[in-house]
Amino acid sequence: MYGAAITAVSCLRANTEAHIAWMVSSSGLPAHDPTEVVTLTAGGGCIGSLCNGILNQHVEFIPGSTRGRLVEVKLSGTDALIAGIPDGGTATIAIAPASILPESLWAALLERAPVMLSASVEHRALDGFTLGPIDEEIDGTGTRSELSDHQLRSCFVPVQRLAVFGSGPIVDALSTYAAALGWQVAAAGEPERGIGLMNALSHIDSAVIMGHDVESSSRVLEAALESDAGYIGSIGAPRMQDQRADWLAYRGVTDLSRVHGPAGLDIAAKNPAEIALSVIAEAVGYHNRSTDAE
Repeated sequence: MYGAAITAVSCLRANTEAHIAWMVSSSGLPAHDPTEVVTLTAGGGCIGSLCNGILNQHVEFIPGSTRGRLVEVKLSGTDALIAGIPDGGTATIAIAPASILPESLWAALLERAPVMLSASVEHRALDGFTLGPIDEEIDGTGTRSELSDHQLRSCFVPVQRLAVFGSGPIVDALSTYAAALGWQVAAAGEPERGIGLMNALSHIDSAVIMGHDVESSSRVLEAALESDAGYIGSIGAPRMQDQRADWLAYRGVTDLSRVHGPAGLDIAAKNPAEIALSVIAEAVGYHNRSTDAE
């Protein structure tokens, strides 16, 4: 749902119809990201994916809809063959016009806040959407839904992201450790792509910048500072830290209080895996302390 927010808000501001589709339940389907959502737009636009894209063709944009609906999908034959699963995979998908969802939903999603979207259910139609805090009585953790005869409750919980600029064994180890924590990881070796990754970070996310080229790594570090990233780690020797600070200062960026550099806890790290471990541990500590402070 979080990835759909920007597109949905853009469509609403332009007075253009957009529908949001998300998975309520599934059986016999491949492992997939539970936060996956599709935004459907007029003219056949389909942004995002459901179950790694397997279910995209089963969600339909219906112009002029004023209510949401539940769609039952059963994969068989060619669809199952393409997906690499046995016949019989099933899913329940909720589809709702963005215009009938609570206005406060979009601000919450853009801020990457956990929310619960509730709706009344009548003959597979969805109406009366409301937004509230996560209901801890719903089984499980993370993004999930609970469907009864008369109500749908969908909890959306953002996944922490780690954006890394650089390449090599340290980046590989960072990716491994972060994935083990359930974080979404994206790495870039080119500064333009690295800047793009940094621009999309929120306060629950982490940024790690490394590299021997002062200009490219400093440009990406500048982008991280301009973002809402919670943890910002700058890997490199003290001399590299000073060079990056000088590069930023020359461009008017002097407040580096958010930067952890050299990044990582002091564990006397001696190899790439240990360096990555120290950085991830520092990032986890930062986010945990920030959460406790709230």
